Amino acid sequence: MLKVLRRFFTDASFAKKKAFLKSLSLFQDLSGRELGHILAALHTRTYQEGEVLFIEGDIGRALFILESGRVELSKLDPQGRPQRLIVLGPGDFFGEMALLEQLPRSASAVALERSVIHLLEKPKLEGLLHSYPQIGVSIMRHIAQLLSARLRRTSQSLVSGEGLNERAAAV
Repeated sequence: MLKVLRRFFTDASFAKKKAFLKSLSLFQDLSGRELGHILAALHTRTYQEGEVLFIEGDIGRALFILESGRVELSKLDPQGRPQRLIVLGPGDFFGEMALLEQLPRSASAVALERSVIHLLEKPKLEGLLHSYPQIGVSIMRHIAQLLSARLRRTSQSLVSGEGLNERAAAV
């Protein structure tokens, strides 16, 4: 068993994924060992061009971390037509509200090209919170900062009459 774990932690693809996670603001404060625990909790999936990740109104159950490819977030207008909110690229993450509460998604997400995405499901995060509270505290602090920044940008846009910008409106 120890041999298998040692090989897992010295594997080149593991090191590459760990470096990728460390480059994200969400995980920047975590140690190498803590990043290893995050990697063990992630589910990686490849989405093909045009594949739907989730639809507006679906119940949110995971945070999505885009490693490669592009994903479009869109919202239905009052006539039921999709309106693009933003196109996300490598290093972006979205769906973080699902980690806080399981409410309907406020937008839809579709892969614009082949995309490798890591999912952190709410039960996995809760397991990390229980076993490694410092990991959960760090992630939740970064999510709170992200949401606070989005709220400030949205408020400023509304006050200035500019309307919502893409980043402020992102899910």
